[in-house]
Amino acid sequence: MSTLDKINQLKQEREAVILAHYYVNDEVQAIADYVGDSFYLSKIATSVEAKTIVFCGVSFMGESAKILNPEKTVIMPDKTADCPMAHMADIEKINQVRKEYKDVAVVCYINSTAELKTYSDVCVTSSNALKIVKALPNQHIFFIPDEHLGRYVAAQAPEKHFIFNDGFCHVHKSITQRSVAKTKEAHPGAEILVHPECTGEITAMADYVGSTSGIIEYAAKSSAEEFIICTELGVLYELKAKNPGKRFYSAGESQCCPDMKLITLEKIAYALEHMTNTVEMEEEMRLRANRPLERMLELG
Repeated sequence: MSTLDKINQLKQEREAVILAHYYVNDEVQAIADYVGDSFYLSKIATSVEAKTIVFCGVSFMGESAKILNPEKTVIMPDKTADCPMAHMADIEKINQVRKEYKDVAVVCYINSTAELKTYSDVCVTSSNALKIVKALPNQHIFFIPDEHLGRYVAAQAPEKHFIFNDGFCHVHKSITQRSVAKTKEAHPGAEILVHPECTGEITAMADYVGSTSGIIEYAAKSSAEEFIICTELGVLYELKAKNPGKRFYSAGESQCCPDMKLITLEKIAYALEHMTNTVEMEEEMRLRANRPLERMLELG
């Protein structure tokens, strides 16, 4: 029996659904029931009827699925797959900012640990961050953990006062102005599509700035035939599938998240067969982390 046949058989036996982020390996996206960015997958996780969710992504994604679906079994094919940025905020600093600004809202990017979410007022994704920030009554916004997404949102919400954190995504931060300019020189007709986790100097060069799903939608609608992609290159699978006549170029040399690439078909099959790497969480933490996620789903 092939690995794929085994996965399909085990899915039926376990009443399982497979969710995959755009950044995982192509073969994993190909067999997933749902593929999307963090916002889409967080919404899907609350609506699927399956008893078991196999989350092909990094740890914070599995945590979010468990927070929103305590009655379901959530499995991570590789429990070591993690997002360094998810840990890049300090609880002591959050408490300090709350003391300094009485009207502050702690706005937490969904790319964060469950613990950080428990200290936050609302979660956001790159798809809905601006909409949610503008909807908040608070004047002061402490945006955690990603500085660059925070600054991108702040530039479009001048009526708010932002306090920034110093977190970052190493993949997006590695994309440089020089490398984008060099690629643009080689492909002068190409449009530059940028994820807002990139630095400000990269978003300033963009023809379009948006979430991973936003980039995919823009490329499909654009009349351009060539695009320079400034995000993790796992997104090329979906871009090429939806746009067979268009060409896509990387903007640098290291647009790869090694943790996302840890997910393989063999690990999915093993996790389903043995029901290993389940996401466990104390109920008190789950309830506290659930509040900002639920508020995100309400506002976003």
